[in-house]
Amino acid sequence: MDAGMMNLLISLVSGAVGGNVGGALAKAKSMGPVWNTILGAVGGVGGGQLAAAIGGLASLGQAGNVGSSAVIGALLPIVVGMLKKKAA
Repeated sequence: MDAGMMNLLISLVSGAVGGNVGGALAKAKSMGPVWNTILGAVGGVGGGQLAAAIGGLASLGQAGNVGSSAVIGALLPIVVGMLKKKAA
């Protein structure tokens, strides 16, 4: 498995975990475990790509990838949950 695929897999997993942690912390905005996982994984990939593009976390290596993926993965389900509740 090449490094790019490994980074993508790590971003998916850490984003999914972050999405579920974010959903647990913001229960009122939670989308449910399945949607938190899906949105977290999407946010994790986006966060990992953003961190790689900006390059600011390059000095942290894989820890920067995991951290940024988890944070963005946690925020995306919360933001979508807020928008969904506001639209309803």
